[in-house]
Amino acid sequence: MKAVVILFRVCAIGVLLVSCATRMPRERGDFKPTDLVELIKADPTLKLDIRYATKNNLAGRPVYRQARAFLQRDAAMAVAQVNQELKPLGYGLLIFDGYRPWQVTKLFWDVTPAQNKKFVANPKNGSRHNRGCAVDLSLYDLKTGKEIEMTGAYDEMSERSYPSYTGGTVQQRQMRDLLRSKMEAHGFKVYSVEWWHFDYKDWKQYRISNVPFEKM
Repeated sequence: MKAVVILFRVCAIGVLLVSCATRMPRERGDFKPTDLVELIKADPTLKLDIRYATKNNLAGRPVYRQARAFLQRDAAMAVAQVNQELKPLGYGLLIFDGYRPWQVTKLFWDVTPAQNKKFVANPKNGSRHNRGCAVDLSLYDLKTGKEIEMTGAYDEMSERSYPSYTGGTVQQRQMRDLLRSKMEAHGFKVYSVEWWHFDYKDWKQYRISNVPFEKM
């Protein structure tokens, strides 16, 4: 029998190396021009906690070279509006992630066990993060600057992450539901298994992208 050799190209993502056996989807049709806006420029009072630029994330190491967050312009303006509406209540938005290069989505899929795949996007289809129309966020206390406690932690792969989870404390559920109500009033929809993940209404109108932050 002849030996068959399969070669895999290796791609660099920040400080990581992963297989590129799965290619970025090739999309057809008319799309709006990508117009990514840095969130702290849309509203400098937004607070950033970009976990993927640290070791404190599901990959266990940095996957971004820069601690920045971007969204398509309309989505970014909507987030800024939510942030301003929360201020009279004593809260602000804490941003974990926005636009995500496709190759990072591929990495997360590769490192996530099969039983938890519902918490990550399949790179064959791309993610709404890749389109600049998904944002991961929470609330923080304006007086203390501390993150508000929710029913589950960010990127926790358990039922506590479900927006419909009935456990936890009354206060945790109230804060989770407050965040959801404000975001959904401004054109976002919560993801079915992640209380922190919100997709903007126009996500289908934008292409999947794989441009790293440092090239913007």
